[in-house]
Amino acid sequence: MSQSAFTPVSPAELEARLRLHRLPELGPARFRKLLEAFGSASKAISAPASAWRALGLPLACSEARRCSEVRDGASHALAWLERPGQHLLMWDQPDYPALLAQISDAPPLLFVAGNLDILEKPQLAMVGSRRASRPGMDTAVAFSRSLAGAGFVITSGLALGIDAAAHQAALDVGGQTIGVLGTGLEKFYPQRNRPLADAMIASGSAVLSEFPLDAGPTASNFPRRNRIISGLSLGVLVVEASVASGSLITARLAAEQGREVYAIPGSIHHPGAKGCHQLIRDGAVLVETVEHILEALRGWQQLPLSKDEPAKAIHPLLKLLHAAPHTSEALADAIGWTLPNVLVALTELEMEGRAVCENGRWFARVS
Repeated sequence: MSQSAFTPVSPAELEARLRLHRLPELGPARFRKLLEAFGSASKAISAPASAWRALGLPLACSEARRCSEVRDGASHALAWLERPGQHLLMWDQPDYPALLAQISDAPPLLFVAGNLDILEKPQLAMVGSRRASRPGMDTAVAFSRSLAGAGFVITSGLALGIDAAAHQAALDVGGQTIGVLGTGLEKFYPQRNRPLADAMIASGSAVLSEFPLDAGPTASNFPRRNRIISGLSLGVLVVEASVASGSLITARLAAEQGREVYAIPGSIHHPGAKGCHQLIRDGAVLVETVEHILEALRGWQQLPLSKDEPAKAIHPLLKLLHAAPHTSEALADAIGWTLPNVLVALTELEMEGRAVCENGRWFARVS
């Protein structure tokens, strides 16, 4: 969707979307079907039950529209959004993460606590076992520190084990990290990692969830959130995982979304290495050093400068940014590059001090 196609959401429409979001049996596909059929959430909420039945929607959806729990939940979410540093992103608005918007089942709403700007920066997902070995934890820490130090945002699921180690290591080197929850932001799970989440928010990182604020830890929600971890990221690194690990679900989703999948091998005698070995047999990139990942990402850039251009020629993205601020998605549309290429190039420009991201838009720095 181009920037010019975005329509601002009114307060009444926002409240209606929050009500739709709380309805039972209403996932991303049905949410979009309602908006496309009626033109807005406000009209969908007030449409007759027969119109909902004609769309093939479950009776439970239609009947729950006007119940007090749905209305009260929407009102509570509106109050939550009034507090500093708490945000709601909608899939058809310009501040929605551009890479995530490309997946087929992108969440229609995302609750975010913390720094929105980092959602537009290039992210690498790091996932692995909740019961990781000490060598696995050490590996996660080393890779996260190096990747965060190279300018990548580290994205993971704020679970115990590898996830928590990756988040903490990014913070330790002054990097940024994003946690994607399988619960609502007010029903944090696991509670043991709540201090880590608070530290992430306080230090300029972010925690987000597609679930209503009061959604508890339901088993089916954790595999579902994995598509967001991979969808936000340029690639997924699996550090240590068994063959039954949820990390392999994230890796499979990443491959389906066109993201790169990286896996770190281990001992053939260690059960926690078997999932990584399976991924490598299935085509994941075998990773032994962080340079293997950085080299692959540099290969995506393919900056179209002719060999006759001087070394100091202005970067093509900077030409656009000097003219006007752009979102990363608008830059990709304007220049004809893929979005991952644009995100990697923007990270290098930011590290060189030549570009900066503010409120989801990129600006050229004036020297």
